[in-house]
Amino acid sequence: MPADLASPMSRWARILPVLILVCIWQAAAVFFESQTLPPPSAVLTTLWQELREGDLLFHLAMTLRRVAISFSVAMLIGVALGILMGWSRSWDRLLDVILILGLNIPALVIIILCYIWFGLSETAALIAVIVNKIPMVAVSLREGARAVDKSLLQVASVYRLSRRDRFFKVYLPQLTPYLFGSARNGLALIWKIVLVVELLGRSNGVGFQIGSFFHFFDIAGILAYTLAFALVIFFVEESLLRPLEKHLNRWRV
Repeated sequence: MPADLASPMSRWARILPVLILVCIWQAAAVFFESQTLPPPSAVLTTLWQELREGDLLFHLAMTLRRVAISFSVAMLIGVALGILMGWSRSWDRLLDVILILGLNIPALVIIILCYIWFGLSETAALIAVIVNKIPMVAVSLREGARAVDKSLLQVASVYRLSRRDRFFKVYLPQLTPYLFGSARNGLALIWKIVLVVELLGRSNGVGFQIGSFFHFFDIAGILAYTLAFALVIFFVEESLLRPLEKHLNRWRV
């Protein structure tokens, strides 16, 4: 199939399930006529009102700030730990139990403990999100480090490449799929944890607003803020993560 035809078809293939879901949602709202299931039009109306009044942009900005900081710090620490554990068996044995504990302790427990230990502060909120994310990144990168082709590193050594070149031109490119896999999973997980953090102990953000709407049983407001943030994350995926991944993986083609 020609590329110019495949591209529009692939776009429609991605949009079609969303359109079907919206149609089912609209039909269910009309059929049940329930106050707990507003139609898409009511959600979009609420979304527009919040956007026009400025509340939506403010709370989105606060949540995105927390997501960006938590994501960046968690990725840096998690990638470093994962590479270290994948490269060194000694470090792997030393940190493995801690990693397992971090993966299995519920996020809610970590959030509550951080708020108790550090108070209802911004620092406590960020620490809670970061601690929840680090183990997942570390596990993914550990497996990636174990899967690195050692023969390529030996070839680089034979050609006397510097350590810097060996890392950035031979070692790191092999970890790219694992990096982007953990980044995607991490982004999806972090913003959900951030919403819980905001719900429990912050006075702004999307999570705080959703909690306020919940107290008034405003389902349209809850869905409007959820939709807004989901669209932002989708935009980040399509405009940043996907093109960057394609660029970094061009050597595999």
